[in-house]
Amino acid sequence: MQIRTTRFGPLEVEPEDLIRFPTGLPGMEDCKHWVLLADVETTALGWLQSTSHPEVALAVVSPRRFVPNYQFRVYRSELAPLELDDVKDAQVLVVVGKNDRAITLNLKAPVVVNLQRRLGRQVVANGDQPLGYELIQTSAPLKKSA
Repeated sequence: MQIRTTRFGPLEVEPEDLIRFPTGLPGMEDCKHWVLLADVETTALGWLQSTSHPEVALAVVSPRRFVPNYQFRVYRSELAPLELDDVKDAQVLVVVGKNDRAITLNLKAPVVVNLQRRLGRQVVANGDQPLGYELIQTSAPLKKSA
């Protein structure tokens, strides 16, 4: 099937690549079908692209790539709609944002996906996870050119 996107142009996706979010995402409840795309320039970055709203694409990353000790807790009932056989099978992603100072990660509300059943859900973590965890920006070392 072909989907239209404003960021990536028209894309050909297989129906089995769709991830269904039965309740949508908070603030985007009518976006129920998404596809997870790899970024061609940055291997750490992915894109959660809505299949019904061409203008809606969320930058996502695996939180442990940037916060190695990241853990979150939610009530088991929050994960029940994902039909996970084992919680270890869940793919956890966080939405990337930006403020005036840095790139940010929403560690408070991760997106959890059951890749086997192609089901997803954004959950709100219990405890003190930051909504806008700032990534430290390091500048590249300068090389002498002359």
